[in-house]
Amino acid sequence: MESVIERIERGHFWKFHGGIHPPEQKFLTNDKPIRHLPLPKQLIIPVRQHIGNGGELLVAVGDKVLKGQPLTQNSAPMTLPVHAPTSGTITDIKDSVVAHPSGLSELCVFIAPDGEDRWRERQVCDDFHELSRQEIVKKIARAGIAGMGGAGFPTHIKVNNKPEINYLIINAAECEPYITADDLLIREHSEAIVDGIKILDHLLLPAFILIGIEDNKPEAIEALRQATKNYDKVKLCVIPTKYPAGGEKQLIKVLTGQEVPSGILPISLGIVMQNIATCFAIAEAVLNDTPLIRRVVTVSGRALSKPRNVWALLGTPVEYLLEQCGYQGGKRRHLIMGGPMMGFSLPSTQVPIVKITNCLLAPEESEIPADNKEVECIRCGQCAEVCPSQLLPQELQWSAKAKDYPQLQKLNLFDCIDCGACAYVCPSQIPLVQYYRVAKAEIRQLQVQELKAEKAKDRFEARKARLEREKKAREEKHKKAAEARRAAMNKPTEEAQSAKSAVAAALARVKAKKAQAGNEATGKSDEVNTNTATPAVSSQVAEQKSQVAAAIARAKAKKQAAKAEQKQEQEQAPEQVLTPATEPAKEKAERQSQAEASEERDNGESAEDKPLDKKQKIAAAIARAKAKKLSAQKSAEPAPEPIDASTPSDLGQPPKEPAKTTDAAVDSAQASEPVDSAGSSKQDKIQAAVAKAKEKARAKAKAKAKSAPEAEVGSDEQNLDSETEQAPGTSDGEAAEQQESSTVDSGQAPQDEKAQRIAAAVSKAKAKAKAKAEAKAKEKAKAAAEAKEQQHLESE
Repeated sequence: MESVIERIERGHFWKFHGGIHPPEQKFLTNDKPIRHLPLPKQLIIPVRQHIGNGGELLVAVGDKVLKGQPLTQNSAPMTLPVHAPTSGTITDIKDSVVAHPSGLSELCVFIAPDGEDRWRERQVCDDFHELSRQEIVKKIARAGIAGMGGAGFPTHIKVNNKPEINYLIINAAECEPYITADDLLIREHSEAIVDGIKILDHLLLPAFILIGIEDNKPEAIEALRQATKNYDKVKLCVIPTKYPAGGEKQLIKVLTGQEVPSGILPISLGIVMQNIATCFAIAEAVLNDTPLIRRVVTVSGRALSKPRNVWALLGTPVEYLLEQCGYQGGKRRHLIMGGPMMGFSLPSTQVPIVKITNCLLAPEESEIPADNKEVECIRCGQCAEVCPSQLLPQELQWSAKAKDYPQLQKLNLFDCIDCGACAYVCPSQIPLVQYYRVAKAEIRQLQVQELKAEKAKDRFEARKARLEREKKAREEKHKKAAEARRAAMNKPTEEAQSAKSAVAAALARVKAKKAQAGNEATGKSDEVNTNTATPAVSSQVAEQKSQVAAAIARAKAKKQAAKAEQKQEQEQAPEQVLTPATEPAKEKAERQSQAEASEERDNGESAEDKPLDKKQKIAAAIARAKAKKLSAQKSAEPAPEPIDASTPSDLGQPPKEPAKTTDAAVDSAQASEPVDSAGSSKQDKIQAAVAKAKEKARAKAKAKAKSAPEAEVGSDEQNLDSETEQAPGTSDGEAAEQQESSTVDSGQAPQDEKAQRIAAAVSKAKAKAKAKAEAKAKEKAKAAAEAKEQQHLESE
């Protein structure tokens, strides 16, 4: 500690790496006092003039404002307010071009001065020691003071540090060519600057205060020496002139010999640095309650007839300052905000002055290179030799052109202070600093996007966790509610019984819906569970059952009636012998009539009460055929005599049993009967009909023998219809003859064939009913199992 102070007192300082000695050109403005300018016609106040975010607007278009009135408020630590530089009216609030190398636009407040320059109410403080440290910090923050050396870092954050401070360094070097703003400020306001230094001393409590100033400012050095001669804690350090000795890390190296590592702030080493203009603004804010609304700006260059330093209100357009200093612009108007080394070209003359603006340079056309063409790097290495941050400028430039941002960060791009020394010595005229600035802006933009993405991810994770918590809470709530309902239902009360009934009914409805949906999906709509069937389906099933039972009853009645009729005929006329041709037809007609009567009795209806159906028509046709046949036989044989079985017939043929009568015998018997002319014609018709019926019967028998097994009979009406169906184009008599001939050809008694068919139909109906009953039983068992399983799950 003592060695550093001893070296400073002897005037021995350390040296930093690199650096250059460009022409100073300070003589253009260092011999003229600071000039006060009249109010401009319009002021453009950018909302953000520092590192960080802009404040929240407090004014609107059309509002009247006073000098020093805040236009925004600081809502976060890294925000600073801006104030009205004079009294006037808010004419507009919109985006406008601001002081930035890219010429971007930001939100600005437009003020039209009223010329009265009226102040808001201020509270002057004669002794800052009467204020607490927090009150002083709040005054600095409300004044909107930021670092005026070019960085624009909020001052109230730098002065509100609690760690022990070894050195408070006041930067008065002002090493860049042309700029003399700090030089003139020190000359004219040294006492106010020292007041600001004392306030900083009161806040930070440093061990030593070092004022670093280059030896090319003798008048400013003398003014500071006189102002601090009674302030033992302050050490005035006059350092050699070398660019960029005014850089933060470079000045720390020169005064203390300490290297600030990459990525480390000087506060970590116990060092705080403030600009000389910032000290003046702190004194104005704390003692006079004056916010930062103006600053000293060097307006210089050979294109100006009256270059000088001026007090410029923040928001003053560049064009107005140039007019006040006698700007004589040519065809190639080239304006620079800042010095020639670290400044940037302006896209417009309407750019406003901001808190970090210390110089406005207007060079002559002869000072600007005509053709500044970039050529390939020759790898001379001069840029690396003069770099004060000990970087590799050529590699940085290659990575910047390739947009290799990870490599740029490995090469410590952000340690570059944009001093421009590398570009100044480059023989290839490569604008290295411009590449670095663009790369820094792009990296910062990517970092902002990554930060936003990270915040969005955090919000998503928080939302997901919240939804999970809400889901668990709902499940727990439902579980408790279900347990409460179950407990209430288990109580022996009427309410519990009604609740159980409601639950059972709901479960039954659910099961019914499931069963109906399953039946529809599998296509088994005809096999519907009786517990879940609709009224229409139930009625259809009942109707089918009644039809089957009715068919079985009719078949039994017909069989019994046929047997009774046969027995009665045998008892009443044993001596009468019927021919084979007439006996089957008679029996068929009688059985048919008895079956119809039995069916009428079963149905409880008479023939007069309902219209004739197909079977009744067939029966009527058979009856008519029978009558015709009998009348023909009576006309042919007027007095039949009983014939003994042993007596030969008129034809001379041996007697045969009626059951074994063949077709030939029937034909010969009919041919031998004596008939008259009328009877012979009828007999011929009957024989022709019988022959036709025989042929059709034989063809049907052959077809049935070749076809598949007999089709399933759904009802008794279908079986009877198939037995008595007429052939197309035949009359009622022909139908009777066809039925008789088919019976004769088959060689079986008509009642035996009928009984066999009825028995087959009954057996098929029984089998089908049994299958349906088994299917219904299975469905009932399945439904009962599902109900039991559902009840078991509910009880659990």
